[in-house]
Amino acid sequence: MKLVFVRHGQSELNLANVFTGWMDPKLSEKGIEEAKNAGRALKEAGLEFDQVHTSVLTRAVETAFYVLDELGELYLPIEKSWRLNERHYGGLQGLNKKETAEKHGDEQVHIWRRSYDVRPPRGENDFDRRYQLLDTERLLPGESLKDTLGRTLPYWEDHIAPDLKAGKNVLVVAHGNSLRSLTKYLEKISDEEIPNHELATGEPIVYDIDENLNVVSKEVLKKA
Repeated sequence: MKLVFVRHGQSELNLANVFTGWMDPKLSEKGIEEAKNAGRALKEAGLEFDQVHTSVLTRAVETAFYVLDELGELYLPIEKSWRLNERHYGGLQGLNKKETAEKHGDEQVHIWRRSYDVRPPRGENDFDRRYQLLDTERLLPGESLKDTLGRTLPYWEDHIAPDLKAGKNVLVVAHGNSLRSLTKYLEKISDEEIPNHELATGEPIVYDIDENLNVVSKEVLKKA
């Protein structure tokens, strides 16, 4: 079976260099093109799918749409779940990354962004309400990557894994950290190594999966 991960294309807040998390911007013009290119790359590789999974955030849903449009598979069933949402950035959410690094230092911000079990600071930010997904979002604590895996793994076990066991080719369109958490699990990446693992926007990661849900091979379809 084939399992493909696609990190959504650049969003409006990626373009603005903002910690986005559960904020809900649309794709930027570049992000739309990245999503289309991902679909073209998958089509060129001859891949077809039976089931699609995304988060409930607009940038992932839009990316899935553009990918499926390029594949000619808009008819496919799509399951959406908050469990595939981006990591929640707590008090960092809505802040400019460069300004935050100037205030707290590059090393501290790198720890907040990339470490496995360190959570970002808590806090309530006065970010742009146009991008707010839920009224309660401002009060949620931040998540570490470990916390994110704690919510993505049940979705894997209850939804994605059964699809693969049924012989389906599965496309998962989500976010840098929700996919990074599942990548850690699938590839058995250590806690020490995962901070150095990065997923590029709009570059499909293609896994061959055996009947025991082990990774047989992996290929990244690089941007042209």
